[in-house]
Amino acid sequence: MSSPNPRGPESAGVSALLALVLATISFFALAVFGLGAVSIVTDSDIISAPGLGQVPGAVGMLVAVIAFALGLWLALRRPHPSFLAVPGIAVGTALAHLIAVWIGVATARGDLIVATAVAGDLVRGGASAVLLAAAAVAAWGGIALRRTRAEHPRWPWERDDEE
Repeated sequence: MSSPNPRGPESAGVSALLALVLATISFFALAVFGLGAVSIVTDSDIISAPGLGQVPGAVGMLVAVIAFALGLWLALRRPHPSFLAVPGIAVGTALAHLIAVWIGVATARGDLIVATAVAGDLVRGGASAVLLAAAAVAAWGGIALRRTRAEHPRWPWERDDEE
C-alpha cells in the first residue's frame, strides 16, 4: 500500500488554451523584437524590394502566427505534451512565413524571380533564423506551461490544516 502524497493532489498545470494564448503572444512579441533588431543591426529593411509596400511582410507574419498557433495547439492537446514537438513547430512556422511572403510578393509583382530573391534574402539576412528561434523559444515556453504542475504560492499559515 502506498502512502498518500504529503503535498496534496498534484496541480493540473496551465490549461491548454491559456498556454496557447500566452505562447502565441510571446512568439509574436519575440518575432517583432527580433526582426526589428535584425533591421537595426543590418541597417536595412527586412524586405527591401522596391515597390512592394507592407502587405507581403504583414501577410507573412500573420501566416506565421497562425502556423505557430496551429502547430502548438496540436502539441498542447495531449495530456502530457512533449518537448520533441518544438523543432517541428519552429521549422513549420519559419517555412510558413517564407511561403506566405513568396506568394505575397509573387502576387503583388507577378514575378517569380523577384519573389524567390525576396525569400532568399529573408533566409540569408537572418529574418528566417529569427522567426525560427522565436518560435522555438515560445513553443518551448507554451509546452512548459502545460507540463508544469506548479500551483499558486501559499503562506505558511495556509498549510496548517495539511499537517
